[in-house]
Amino acid sequence: MTSTTTSWWRGGAPTWQADGWSLELRGDELADIRRGGSVILRAVRAVVRDHGWNTVPTIVAATESEEGSLRLRLRHEGLGAQLLSTLTIETSGGELRIAWDAENLRDFSTCRTGLVVLHSASDAGCRVTVTHSDGMTEQTAFPTRISPHQPIMDIRALQLHSTGDADAVTTLRFDGDVFEMEDQRNWSDASFKTYSRPLGLPYPYPMAAGERVRQSITVDAIRTPAAEPTVSHEIVLAEGGKFPAVGVEASTAPDPGPQRTDGSFRVVELNLTTPTWPAALRRAAADGLPLDVRLVVGEDSKPLADAAKALADHPVMAVTPFDSVLHVSDERTVDCTRAALDAAGVRTQLRGGSRSHFTELNRERERIPDDVDGIALTTTPLFHSLDTEQLVEALPMQRLIAAQAIEMADGRPVHIGPVTLRPRFNNVATSPEPAPTLTDLSEGYGAQFTGGVDGRQNSSELAAWTIASAAALAVPGVASLSWFETWGPRGLHTDTGAPRAAAEAVAALSLLEGRMLLWGSSPDGLLWAIGARADDQDDVVLVANLGRTPREVVVAVPGRQARRASVPAGSWLRLTTRS
Repeated sequence: MTSTTTSWWRGGAPTWQADGWSLELRGDELADIRRGGSVILRAVRAVVRDHGWNTVPTIVAATESEEGSLRLRLRHEGLGAQLLSTLTIETSGGELRIAWDAENLRDFSTCRTGLVVLHSASDAGCRVTVTHSDGMTEQTAFPTRISPHQPIMDIRALQLHSTGDADAVTTLRFDGDVFEMEDQRNWSDASFKTYSRPLGLPYPYPMAAGERVRQSITVDAIRTPAAEPTVSHEIVLAEGGKFPAVGVEASTAPDPGPQRTDGSFRVVELNLTTPTWPAALRRAAADGLPLDVRLVVGEDSKPLADAAKALADHPVMAVTPFDSVLHVSDERTVDCTRAALDAAGVRTQLRGGSRSHFTELNRERERIPDDVDGIALTTTPLFHSLDTEQLVEALPMQRLIAAQAIEMADGRPVHIGPVTLRPRFNNVATSPEPAPTLTDLSEGYGAQFTGGVDGRQNSSELAAWTIASAAALAVPGVASLSWFETWGPRGLHTDTGAPRAAAEAVAALSLLEGRMLLWGSSPDGLLWAIGARADDQDDVVLVANLGRTPREVVVAVPGRQARRASVPAGSWLRLTTRS
């Protein structure tokens, strides 16, 4: 996958307004849909997914605006698909209706083609009346904890009762298919998603040339006028145990490349079902740092035995095995790995967890044996959307993921990472993904074949995002964090070794290892701070501003005088505090 952007923020998104409703046009997405100033829906979008759940690119061919209505002429083309569609937005009697009419021009296989609605993560706990397809109603609520499975099924209509305004009610009616809901916070999206077609039906499914899809969503919202929110500029930090160890994943890019010493340990994933794993191990070990080894284990036991013997020659701090199909550490995989390590004389931590997203840990926790030495998981912000808004909104969700992972770990240390901008592989692929056939690294391995490259890896703002990500994820109970790769298109450095902005952020975090963690919450999801304390030294606090404007911030730490600073937009700075 190639980059769709090389800048952090897009240009100003146009706004459409009619009859008290307003929304932003972010490409083909109808974003921040408001009534009376209050956000009613996070977004609505028409999506086309291919047979492997990849999103077919959408182009807005034309925008037509009339009094009380807006039409987007869309072209969905790529990945074997070709559709022409019209997305119509109109108001009538105070209601907002969003209708999609799509014509398929080419036979293709899809996992989803239809409208999706994103509800804000702030709706967690909101009471809901559900009308099912048979007309029966049910009383429920949006989950507060991240739900592993669909919290609401078989949806014809939803009536949402706001938790903050007793008189605020939003009603949504869905036509054209049966809809259901998933908790997208599993993937660090700040939303719940209502979508069609139900996942209980077979997928992928065929769409014939000439087939049409017609769906609509009607929204009615009763809202009191929204007051201007009070924006806090204060971050209060507290002591929280030891500052997490900071690591970086070994590069998966093709040879040749520079040796790097970023971080205090090196994550390396060895897919034992491919021939490149011995070369990948050797190259990662050449950096001279302790290895956090992730093993992708297939049915054949011989590569596992060979890998265990190879690990005996290197400084291995931990091994986390994953089943190559389940992408989690199930009992069989853990037991076989433990036996292979014992036979090879390798004494190290044996961890368990999920290879892809928090989603799999949340759904498959019962598969992971209780006798592992820690819980490992990864997360990526750009699974469902590539927008920078999604990157920034993912940070508070990373805090939720870390907190819930600690609860699930039940006293075991939690290890989060590598955190990457885009997924390192497609864990929901319905057909085999590309894989290396050579034994050397002249073509790379791993994410070089199966992952995405994002131009924002080069952005100066990514350094601030990395500091904020650390502040979100580093809660008591998290023992280690890792980000990105050492070098290459997904790396802290280019393939020639030239540093990118995020390299400086990782270096600043690495200097805080071994001290007392100072952690706290963001006042608004845009300002973040993380720090460390050591005896007879100044406290060090790293502050990041992910907003679009400069921010004044006050950072309070225990037993120290509060520090005030001005943080430029999309930037970070280092503060020290004295007793």
